[in-house]
Amino acid sequence: MIRSLIAAGRSDEAEGLLAQLPDEIQADPAIERARSALTIAADKRDPAELQAMRDKVDAAPEDHNARLELANAEMADGNRDAAADHLLHIVKADRGWNDGAARTRLLALFETIGLEDPWVAQQRRRLSEILFG
Repeated sequence: MIRSLIAAGRSDEAEGLLAQLPDEIQADPAIERARSALTIAADKRDPAELQAMRDKVDAAPEDHNARLELANAEMADGNRDAAADHLLHIVKADRGWNDGAARTRLLALFETIGLEDPWVAQQRRRLSEILFG
């Protein structure tokens, strides 16, 4: 229900519902994924702003701050492939940039989607190739 509210753009209601859940289920993996989805949804941008962010990254491909911000906005917009591509680009260019912020954000995306998802397995392979290849 929480994830449905987030998808419907009703993040405030989702946050309220999360806050009302009993303590004994707060650590449930499904609730953790819903909480992560809520965090990601906070970066939702309007289409014009999202395009401006894309243009900024196209103009300065090595601006990791702009690329991370774009990846966050892409995640919030449901463009997980684009988000992963941007995050992996940063990891490949500079693994330790900003204390590993891109890798940390990518792992948060994996958690939100669910580690059992085939898409996550594919992206984890891509990350492994960068880190260990």
